[in-house]
Amino acid sequence: METPEARPPRLSLVIPAWNEAERLPRLLDSFDAARARWIQAGHDPAGIELIVADNGSTDATADIALARGAKLARVEPRRIASVRNGGAALATGELIAFVDADSVLHPDVLLAVDATMRDPRALGGASGVTMERWSPGIALTVAFALPVVWLTGFDTGLVFLRRADFQQLGGYDETRAVAEDVDLMLRLRRLGRPRGQRLRRLRGVRTVTSTRKFDRHGDWHYFTQMPRVGWELLRHPGALPEFARRYWYGDR
Repeated sequence: METPEARPPRLSLVIPAWNEAERLPRLLDSFDAARARWIQAGHDPAGIELIVADNGSTDATADIALARGAKLARVEPRRIASVRNGGAALATGELIAFVDADSVLHPDVLLAVDATMRDPRALGGASGVTMERWSPGIALTVAFALPVVWLTGFDTGLVFLRRADFQQLGGYDETRAVAEDVDLMLRLRRLGRPRGQRLRRLRGVRTVTSTRKFDRHGDWHYFTQMPRVGWELLRHPGALPEFARRYWYGDR
């Protein structure tokens, strides 16, 4: 007698990580809480797939991921787009989502993604974020970013889309050292426009995001240092200024 084939997961969650042994357990605890809500709502426990994409960590990141039941993708190139794509290569879910390893998930975010994407007009989207601490400099940085979010529909936090669309787009552009996430959303929006689909910003399930960049570089660094970085990137798109290299790739 033939046994029925197992259904693929509804959602694959990819966590890119480099030397995140300190913060990854906190994220995985929040994932467990969100998965518990998923099960309590009557969904298949196997409907959520967890993947950690380890970018050559020299600490216990990989061991922690395996001990917590995650699939482990080992990715060598030190480029965030490559790490995201390496994790996505192991995904088997109908939907795929990405969240940074220094984040904390809202317990209802998996349910919110599932409900949103049952609408065929939903193209994908994001949970949005709240900061793990606040100060005048951080609050003003967020305030300056909000109009861009409102105008474009792009947001951050837990970012999600259909895996078939991700594959059709070729994933993240690995030639980009920075802004690979914005580039993906631009291409996704163009893909969905003729189909009448739009990006969605979830409500009430924001991801808590780390302020370690502010802790390291100062609460006002977006105003004191980022304008110079942006100017250098405009002048030399293929280059990565030293501050930007340290900011995105050498923070620990």
